Amino acid sequence: MATDYYAVLGVRRDASQEEIKKAFRRLARELHPDVNPDPKTQERFKEINAAYEVLSDPQKKQVYDLGGDPLQQAGAGGGAGGFGAGGFGNFSDIMDAFFGTASQRGPRSRTRRGQDAMIRIEVELDEAAFGTTKDIQVDTAIVCTTCSGEGAAPGTSAQTCDMCRGRGEVSQVTRSFLGQVMTSRPCPQCQGFGTVVPNPCPECAGDGRVRSRRTLTVKIPAGVDNGTRIQLAGEGEVGPGGGPAGDLYVEIHELPHSTFQRRGDDLHCTVTIPMTAAALGTKVPLETLDGMEEVDIRPGTQSGQSIPLHGRGVTHLRGGGRGDLIVHVEVQTPSKLDPEQERLLRELAKLRGEERPLGQFQPGQQGLFSRLKDAFNGR
Repeated sequence: MATDYYAVLGVRRDASQEEIKKAFRRLARELHPDVNPDPKTQERFKEINAAYEVLSDPQKKQVYDLGGDPLQQAGAGGGAGGFGAGGFGNFSDIMDAFFGTASQRGPRSRTRRGQDAMIRIEVELDEAAFGTTKDIQVDTAIVCTTCSGEGAAPGTSAQTCDMCRGRGEVSQVTRSFLGQVMTSRPCPQCQGFGTVVPNPCPECAGDGRVRSRRTLTVKIPAGVDNGTRIQLAGEGEVGPGGGPAGDLYVEIHELPHSTFQRRGDDLHCTVTIPMTAAALGTKVPLETLDGMEEVDIRPGTQSGQSIPLHGRGVTHLRGGGRGDLIVHVEVQTPSKLDPEQERLLRELAKLRGEERPLGQFQPGQQGLFSRLKDAFNGR
């Protein structure tokens, strides 16, 4: 066979029917005689039409893949150059390449689903940790009570459009190289609904819905965090024509806490103690989410150490249990001493042999390039 139909369409031999159709539509829009009247282009258009006729038909494609000529066997006459009965067997695909996929015939409904809505609420840390309920005010569209969503004034109703006779679309005949072509478009008088409302409802102006403010009670589950969204099905905007309502999403914004910083389900705080308390040990009262507790500072605690209080954090949103409360210790060194305090500290240093401490030096923090060098050297 002289003609490689796969190469004509620019697809692989194992291409799917959808890939073959997309390739044909793309080339048809580019090479159509009405778009490009050049004779060579017209010959090329005939080739892609013949190639698509074969490759889009499973039986013809099988004959072609086995080495036969399906166009001659089908009596196409002229093969790739013919415009006979077989040459435009896929006429709808050619029209689809120019006018898009045909829409569903018939009038469209005035009733449509409403849009989703979102509202943002603020919660305290303890409310996020243990859950709560909140009353929120929502300003959304609801069904018009005057017309019950119909859009027509009381005592009236929608009437069949006299331009499209209820079809929702009008047809137009144009001429092309193929002859007369009929195209359809939405009716300009009824916008495709098939009906018109001569007397719109005075309350909703024919939309079938009005805006209203209402109060909802929202249950906030334990463990929510910043950005958590709670879905309330059917509590969003009512659709045009009194259609079903969309959903309402409640987005959580957690307010900062004066003591704790949240990291996931764990809570963190910092306690500052004098160096004497760090050396001797002490107990520090701390107001947790569960009430007052004492944090045990053991003797010899160093600055930067962490003391975990297990199960004192935020409730896990999914699954049982809670996070931890991590207390970070910061030891404060006095910057000013009176003579007596200085004398006592010097006496303590003498007793501990720390009058002239040598100190302990360690390598400083490495820079990025030093770490990369060590990584490549296998250190």
